[in-house]
Amino acid sequence: MAASELYTKFARVWIPDPEEVWKSAELLKDYKPGDKVLLLQLEEGKDLEYRLDPKTKELPHLRNPDILVGENDLTALSYLHEPAVLHNLRVRFIDSKLIYTYCGIVLVAINPYEQLPIYGEDIINAYSGQNMGDMDPHIFAVAEEAYKQMARDERNQSIIVSGESGAGKTVSAKYAMRYFATVSGSASEANVEEKVLASNPIMESIGNAKTTRNDNSSRFGKYIEIGFDKRYRIIGANMRTYLLEKSRVVFQAEEERNYHIFYQLCASAKLPEFKMLRLGNADSFHYTKQGGSPMIEGVDDAKEMAHTRQACTLLGISESYQMGIFRILAGILHLGNVGFASRDSDSCTIPPKHEPLIIFCDLMGVDYEEMCHWLCHRKLATATETYIKPISKLQATNARDALAKHIYAKLFSWIVDHVNQALHSAVKQHSFIGVLDIYGFETFEINSFEQFCINYANEKLQQQFNMHVFKLEQEEYMKEQIPWTLIDFYDNQPCINLIESKLGILDLLDEECKMPKGTDDTWAQKLYNTHLNKCALFEKPRMSNKAFIIKHFADKVEYQCEGFLEKNKDTVFEEQINVLKSSKFKMLPELFQDDEKAISPTSATSSGRTPLTRVPVKPTKGRPGQMAKEHKKTVGHQFRNSLHLLMETLNATTPHYVRCIKPNDFKFPFTFDEKRAVQQLRACGVLETIRISAAGFPSRWTYQEFFSRYRVLMKQKDVLGDRKQTCKNVLEKLILDKDKYQFGKTKIFFRAGQVAYLEKLRADKLRAACIRIQKTIRGWLLRKKYLCMQRAAITVQRYVRGYQARCYAKFLRRTKAATTIQKYWRMYVVRRKYKIQRAATIVLQSYLRGYLARNRYRKILREHKAVIIQKRVRGWLARTHYKRTMQAIIYLQCCFRRMMAKRELKKLKIEARSVERYKKLHIGMENKIMQLQRKVDEQNKDYKCLMEKLTNLEGVYNSETEKLRNDVERLQLSEEEAKVATGRVLSLQEEIAKLRKDLEQTRSEKKSIEERADKYKQETEQLVSTLKEENTLLKQEKETLNHLIVEQAKEMTETMERKLVEETKQLELDLNDERLRYQNLLNEFSRLEERYDDLKEEMTLMLNVPKPGHKRTDSTHSSNESEYTFSSEFAETEDIAPRTEEPSEKKVPLDMSLFLKLQKRVTELEQEKQIMQDELDRKEEQMFRSKAKEEERPPIRGAELEYESLKRQELESENKKLKNELNELRKALSEKSAPEVTAPGAPAYRVLMEQLTSVSEELDVRKEEVLILRSQLVSQKEAIQPKNTMTDSTILLEDVQKMKDKGEIAQAYIGLKETNRLLESQLQSQKRSHENEAEALRGEIQSLKEENNRQQQLLAQNLQLPPEARIEASLQHEITRLTNENLDLMEQLEKQDKTVRKLKKQLKVFAKKIGELEVGQMENISPGQIIDEPIRPVNIPRKEKDFQGMLEYKREDEQKLVKNLILELKPRGVAVNLIPGLPAYILFMCVRHADYLNDDQKVRSLLTSTINSIKKVLKKRGDDFETVSFWLSNTCRFLHCLKQYSGEEGFMKHNTSRQNEHCLTNFDLAEYRQVLSDLAIQIYQQLVRVLENILQPMIVSGMLEHETIQGVSGVKPTGLRKRTSSIADEGTYTLDSILRQLNSFHSVMCQHGMDPELIKQVVKQMFYIVGAITLNNLLLRKDMCSWSKGMQIRYNVSQLEEWLRDKNLMNSGAKETLEPLIQAAQLLQVKKKTDDDAEAICSMCNALTTAQIVKVLNLYTPVNEFEERVSVSFIRTIQMRLRDRKDSPQLLMDAKHIFPVTFPFNPSSLALETIQIPASLGLGFIARV
Repeated sequence: MAASELYTKFARVWIPDPEEVWKSAELLKDYKPGDKVLLLQLEEGKDLEYRLDPKTKELPHLRNPDILVGENDLTALSYLHEPAVLHNLRVRFIDSKLIYTYCGIVLVAINPYEQLPIYGEDIINAYSGQNMGDMDPHIFAVAEEAYKQMARDERNQSIIVSGESGAGKTVSAKYAMRYFATVSGSASEANVEEKVLASNPIMESIGNAKTTRNDNSSRFGKYIEIGFDKRYRIIGANMRTYLLEKSRVVFQAEEERNYHIFYQLCASAKLPEFKMLRLGNADSFHYTKQGGSPMIEGVDDAKEMAHTRQACTLLGISESYQMGIFRILAGILHLGNVGFASRDSDSCTIPPKHEPLIIFCDLMGVDYEEMCHWLCHRKLATATETYIKPISKLQATNARDALAKHIYAKLFSWIVDHVNQALHSAVKQHSFIGVLDIYGFETFEINSFEQFCINYANEKLQQQFNMHVFKLEQEEYMKEQIPWTLIDFYDNQPCINLIESKLGILDLLDEECKMPKGTDDTWAQKLYNTHLNKCALFEKPRMSNKAFIIKHFADKVEYQCEGFLEKNKDTVFEEQINVLKSSKFKMLPELFQDDEKAISPTSATSSGRTPLTRVPVKPTKGRPGQMAKEHKKTVGHQFRNSLHLLMETLNATTPHYVRCIKPNDFKFPFTFDEKRAVQQLRACGVLETIRISAAGFPSRWTYQEFFSRYRVLMKQKDVLGDRKQTCKNVLEKLILDKDKYQFGKTKIFFRAGQVAYLEKLRADKLRAACIRIQKTIRGWLLRKKYLCMQRAAITVQRYVRGYQARCYAKFLRRTKAATTIQKYWRMYVVRRKYKIQRAATIVLQSYLRGYLARNRYRKILREHKAVIIQKRVRGWLARTHYKRTMQAIIYLQCCFRRMMAKRELKKLKIEARSVERYKKLHIGMENKIMQLQRKVDEQNKDYKCLMEKLTNLEGVYNSETEKLRNDVERLQLSEEEAKVATGRVLSLQEEIAKLRKDLEQTRSEKKSIEERADKYKQETEQLVSTLKEENTLLKQEKETLNHLIVEQAKEMTETMERKLVEETKQLELDLNDERLRYQNLLNEFSRLEERYDDLKEEMTLMLNVPKPGHKRTDSTHSSNESEYTFSSEFAETEDIAPRTEEPSEKKVPLDMSLFLKLQKRVTELEQEKQIMQDELDRKEEQMFRSKAKEEERPPIRGAELEYESLKRQELESENKKLKNELNELRKALSEKSAPEVTAPGAPAYRVLMEQLTSVSEELDVRKEEVLILRSQLVSQKEAIQPKNTMTDSTILLEDVQKMKDKGEIAQAYIGLKETNRLLESQLQSQKRSHENEAEALRGEIQSLKEENNRQQQLLAQNLQLPPEARIEASLQHEITRLTNENLDLMEQLEKQDKTVRKLKKQLKVFAKKIGELEVGQMENISPGQIIDEPIRPVNIPRKEKDFQGMLEYKREDEQKLVKNLILELKPRGVAVNLIPGLPAYILFMCVRHADYLNDDQKVRSLLTSTINSIKKVLKKRGDDFETVSFWLSNTCRFLHCLKQYSGEEGFMKHNTSRQNEHCLTNFDLAEYRQVLSDLAIQIYQQLVRVLENILQPMIVSGMLEHETIQGVSGVKPTGLRKRTSSIADEGTYTLDSILRQLNSFHSVMCQHGMDPELIKQVVKQMFYIVGAITLNNLLLRKDMCSWSKGMQIRYNVSQLEEWLRDKNLMNSGAKETLEPLIQAAQLLQVKKKTDDDAEAICSMCNALTTAQIVKVLNLYTPVNEFEERVSVSFIRTIQMRLRDRKDSPQLLMDAKHIFPVTFPFNPSSLALETIQIPASLGLGFIARV
C-alpha cells in the first residue's frame, strides 16, 4: 500500500510546533496527490491549513494507533520517527510513571528527580534469570543481560552509561553495580561486592559537585571493570578515570559548589581529630564561597563525611592516611585564602606572617619563607644562565590556583590508586563487566577545551555505537536469509579525522604548544588556513576570528580558542613542586614521586579536567628518559591515547547502552520538557538508532505470532496446515507492494508503517464485526422488549377491565347499603332528640323547685342569726365597759406601788454602798442560789401539776358550763328559784370569770403551740418534698448510671471480645513468625553445615597425603533449639600428640545426650538432697534443743548426728563440685568457634571425656551413699523406741542406787534425755501429722459443705424446672460429676504409672548391678564346684513364637543397616511395592530393642547414624523431589513413632492396648524428638526449594504467557527485545504442564505416605509460589496488564481451584494464597472510570497493597482499540481513597517466603509385630524379636 493512501479522513498526523516541538492533528478530508494544503484539526478543536513544502512535498508524520502508544520498546512502533518516539516517552514518563524504555539495544532512562521503590532486593530477584524482553525495561534487565551473556558466551561485557549532567548517569551505574554485587556475591569472605559499592561514596565525595543542573554531578568520567572468577562471582574491580574538572577546585559559577569533600570537611571541623586542620565555615574560604550556595537541600555534609570515612576504612585506607588526605585538602582550602599585594605592575608580595600561608605550610610540612618566595617569583632558564624573576599579582594568583589544582589532581590520582589496590584480587580474573559512566554531548554559550574533549569522546563512542547497531542489523538479516540492502547511516569518521588525524585540530594544537611564542590567535589562524573551505564539517563564525565551529553528529558547536593552549600545556612552576617534594609530611612527596620534572605539560589542564589513564595496582618501572618523554605529552595527546585504550576495551567486549535523559532543567519531579528531551535524544544517538531501524525492516513478527494476531483478516479457506504458507498467501492479498515486507526463515519483516496499516485493517474488521454483533443484539433486545411489552399490555388490560367491573359491582352494593343506613340513622337521630328534650325538661323543673325551697330556708335562717348577733353584741358592750373600769383602777395601784418601790430602792442603794453590807449580802449566796434552784425546780413541778389541773379544770369547766347553761335556762324559767340562788350565782360568776381568764390564757398558749406545730409541719413537709425531689433526682441518676454501666459493660465485653480475637490473631501471627524465624535459623544452620561439609571435602581433596593421626569422624545428631538443646557437630582435626586413652574413647564421638542425662540425674539428686536436707534439719533442731538443756555434757547421739551432718555437708560440696564441672562442660561445648579444640583427639576433648567418665562414676557413688545414709537414718529412728517411764519409785531408786554404785548415772541420764527428746520429737511429729490430718479433714468438711450447698441449690433449681428439663439437668450434673471423678482418677493413675515406671527403671538398674555381682561371684567359683553339681534333664515345651515388634541387630552391623536402609535405598521401589514409611518402622523397632536391652550407647549410636545418613542422602540427591519427599515422609513417621510409643499419656490415648505394651521403657527420647523435628523442618524447606526450582520455569509461561483460551487476546507488535512467545510451541510450558507437575508432586507424596496435614502445607506453599511469581511478573510486565489477560488469569486460577477440589484440598489454605492474584485479575477487568468504580476497587482489592493497585492501573494497556486507558485522575482518586490504608510499601511479593511448617501428631494403626522385613532390602542380618 502506498504511503499517500494512508492520509485519509480522520487519520492523525504530527506537525511541527515551536513550543511543544510536535503537535497532534487530525485530517478533515482525504489527501490526494497534488494537494498543496492539508486541512487539519488540532486536538484543542482549532482548524488549521497545513501547507506542504513545494520542493520536497513531504507529508507530515503519521501518528501510531493508540494501542501502540506507551510500548516498552520504541522499535515496536509502526511509524518510527522523532514525534512518535517523543510522544511514547512522554506518555510512559508522565502518565504511567515509567522512567525506562527500550529503543532497540539502548535503554533510555529519564531522571524522575524522585526516589522510586523499584530498586529493592525483591526487584533484583525478580529480574534475576529473566530474559530481557520478558520484563519491563529496567537498568536491572540490562545488567542481567550483560551478566547472562558473560556466562553464556564466555565474553567480556560493557555497560556504557552516557548523558548530560543531571541526567542520572552515576545513579544508573551505581544500580548496575549493586545488581552485580547482589546477584553474583563474592568468591571469598572478604566481601568484595561491599568494597565495590563502598568505592562510590569515596569517588562521589572527591569527584562530584553541585552544579546548576545537578546537585550531585560527576565531574569526571570513569570506567569500572568488575572482575569475576570461573563461577562468575565477584573477585575484584578496577577503575579508570577520565577528565577530572580541576578548574572547579579554584572557581565555581553562581549557584554551584566545589567538590563535596571540602564542604564535608568544613561541616566536621568541630570534631576533635580535625582541630589541627584549623577549619571553619565554608563561607570563610575563597575556594568554597564563590558559588554562593554552600548548602544542598536535604543533604547533611557531616553525615556524608562519616559515610566517606566509613567507606575509606572498609577499603583499607588507614586512619593515618585518611587524616593525611584531610590535611592536604585543608591545606588547599587555606592556600586559596593566600592574598597578594602589588608592589608595582610586574611584582607582588605576600603580607608578613600571613596566617593562611602559615597554616598551609604547617599542614604541608614545608618552609614558610621558601613557599612565600616562590609564590611571588619564578625561575627562568636560558641556554647560558638561570635567573629569578618576580611575577605580577595576576600571575601569582594564577600560579597559586594552578598549584592548588595540581595538588588536588595528584591527590585524586593517589586515592584512585589506593581504591584499586583495595579492590584488586589475587585470584585470577576469568571475565569482567565494565561499567562506563561518562559525560554526554555538551554545548554551552561558551565552549572551551573541556567541551571539545568531551564531544570528541562522544564522537568516538557514537561511532562505536553506530557500527554495533549496524552489525546487529546485518546479523539479523543474514540469520533470517533475507536480501541484505545497504542502509545509509550517519558515519562520523570525517569528524573524528578532523579532530585526531594528521594536521587535525589536536595535532595543530600540540604543534602550537611547542612553539616559543605560540598563542591562541596564531593557532586559530592555522586552523582556518588548514581546514576552512576544505572540510565541510569545519566552519568559521562570521563575527569572530578567535573561534571555530565543528559539525558534530548531534549539533553544531562553536568553540572559543581562548585558553586552549594554556589548558593543553597545564603549566605548574617547578620551584613550587620542589618545595612540596621537600615536605616533612611523608604523604605529600608520595603524590609527586612519579614526577621527574615539575614544569612540564603533565596530566591535567590548569583550569579544566585531567584525563587519567588506568591506574595500575603496582607502579611500573621505566627508564628516566622514558618518564621525561612521557611527561612532555600534552593533555590533548594523553586524552587521545586514553580514549583509544577505552575504545579498544569496548570493542573487545559486548556493549550494552544506557542513555540517560534529563526531562527538565529545574529538577521538578515527573515534569517533561519536550524541547530539552528532543535535544538530548538527538545528541545521545537514540534517534539515529530509530532512523537506522526505520531504514530497513523495523517490524518483525514470527509466523505464529502473525497468524495469531491477524487471524481475523483470514477466511476459513485461507487457513492451511502450514502456518508459513498461510501467512504468505494472506500478506500477498493484503499488501500488494512486495517491497513492503520480506519473508525470513522464522520471521516476517515489515517496512515502517505496514504494521499500522495491518492494525487499521484488523481494527476495521473487528469494528465491522462489532457493529454487526451490536446490530443483531440490539434488534434481538428490542424485539424481546416489544414482545415483553405486548404481553404486559394485554395483561394490564385484562386486570384493568376486571378491576373496573369489580369497582362497579362494589358501587351498587355500597349504594344500597347507604340507603338502608340512612333510614335507620334518621330514625335513631329523631328518637335520640326527643329523649334529650324530655330529660332536659325534667331536670329544669327539679332545679327550679329546689331553688325556691332553698330561698325560703335561707330567709328563716337569717332572721334567727340576727337575733343571736344582737344578743352577743349587747353582752360584749357591757363587758367592755367593765374591763376599762378595772384597767384604770389597776393602773392607779401600779403607780402608787412604783412610787413606794422607788423609795425602797433608794434605801437599798445607800445600804449597798457599804462594804460590810456587801459582805453580808454575799454570805450564804451559794446556799441561796442552791435554794433558788431548788425552788425553781419545785415551781416547775408545780407548774406541771397546775398545767395538769388546768387541763382537768378546762374539761370540768366545759361540762360545768353546759350544766350552767341548763341551770340558767331553768333559772330564767323560774324567777323564784333565781332569787333564792342569787348569791350562789354571783360566786359562780366570779369563778367562771377566773376560769375564763385561765381558758383564754390556755387558748393563747394552745394557739402558739399550734402555730409552732403548723410551722414545724410546713418545714417538715417542705423538707420531705425537697428530699423527695432529691430522691427522684438520685433515682434518675441511678437509672442513668445503671444504663451507662450496662452499656459500658456491653461495650467492654464487646471490646474485650474484639481484643481477645485480635490478641488471638496476633498471638497466632507471633507464633507463626517465631516458627518462621526458628525455621529460617534452621535453614541457615543447614546451609552453614553444608558449606562446612563442602569446605571439609575441599580440604580433604587438597590434602594429597594424609597426616599421621588424621581421622574423620561422623558428626552426631545436631539440634538447633533456641534454649534447651545444643548442637553437637564436630569437625575433623589432626591429632597433635599421641593419645593414651582407650581405643573406644578414640572412636566414639561425643554425644550431647550424655550431658542431658547427666543433667536429669543431677536434678533428681538435688531433689533427693532437698528431702534429706529437710529431714536432717529436723534432726538438727532436736540436737540444738538437747544442747540447750545440757551443754556441759556432749551427748553420744549428738555425735552421731554431727557425723551425719558432716557427711551431708560433704555430699553437698561434692554435688556442687559436680555441678560446676557440668557447667564448665557446657561452656566448652557451647564455644564452637574453634573446631580443632573440641575435635576427637584434642587435649580439650580428652579432658572432656575424662571428666565425663569421672562425673558419671562420681554421681553413681554419691547416689548410692545418699540411699545408704537415708536407710541408716530410718533404721536408727526406728531402733529407738519409747520407754515406759511410769514405773514404781522404789524400783527407780534402786536402779539409781545401782547406777551410782556402778558409775553409770551419767550415761543413764544422757540416755534418758535422749529418750525424752526422741519422745518429744515423736510427739511433735504426731501432733503435726494430727494437725495436718485435722486440717485436711476440715478442708474435706468444707468442700462437702460447699458440695452440699451446691447440691441443694441445684435441687432447688431443678424443682423449679419442668419434668423434662429436670431430668436433663440431673443427667447433665451427673455426667459432669462423673467426668470430674474420671479426670481425678486419670491423674492418680498417671502418677502411679510414672511411679511404676520409675521403680521399674530402678529395679532394672539394681537387677543389672546384681547380675554383674553374680557374674563376678560366678567367676570366683572354681570349676570343680560347678562340675560337682548334678545336672538334671529339663523338658522344654515348644511354644508358638509371639513377636514383640522389635528388631535385633549386632552393634557391628549398624553401618550395614544404615547403608542398606538409608544410603542405598531407592525410594521408587519402596513407594511402589512396600508399605509407606517402612524404613521408619524398621529403625524404630531397632531402637525399641536397644531400649529393651537398656543399652543407651546403642540407642545413641543408632539415632546419630540415622540422622547423619539422612542428611548425607539429602545432600547427595537433594535436587530429586522423590528422594526429598520420601525422607520427609519417613522422618515424620519416625518422629510420630517416637511420640506414639514414648509412654506419655497425651500420645498413648490413641493407641491400642497392644501398642501401649510396646512403649519405650528405659529411655526418654524427647531430646531426639526435637532433633528429628528440626531435621524434618530442614527437609521440608529443601522440598520447597526443589519444587520451587521445578515449578519456577513453568509458572510465568503457563500462567501468564500461554493463551489457555485461544483467540481471547491477540499478540501486540513487539520490538527488537522479543518477549517469550505466548503460543504453545514445542518447548514452551502451558497450564497443563503446571497441573501435570502438581499431579506428579501430589501422587509422589501420597505414595510415600506423607501425612495429609503435611501434604496440605506443601500444596499451600506451592500455590503461594505460583501466585507470588505470577503476580510479581504481572507487576513488572506492561504487556501483560490488559483486560484479556485478566480473563486468562482468572481462567487459569479456576483450573487450579478445580485441581484443589479434585484432590480434596480446598481446606488447605492454598486458595487463599492466590487471593492477591485473583484480585489483580479482577482489577484488570473491572470498569475504571467513575468514583463508584474507584470505591468498588478499594473494597475489592483488600489483599493487594496500595503500591500494587496503583502499579497495575499505571501498567494497564489496551490490546484492542475498543479498550480505554486508565486516566491519571482516576489513579489519583484511588490513591486518595487508599492513603489511610496501612500496608507494606513493598511492591512485589516475597516469592522466597516459606510458611512455618508444623507436624501434627499422626499415630499409626499398624501393629509393629505384624511388620515383615522384605528380602529386597538386604537386611537378613537383623532378626525379629
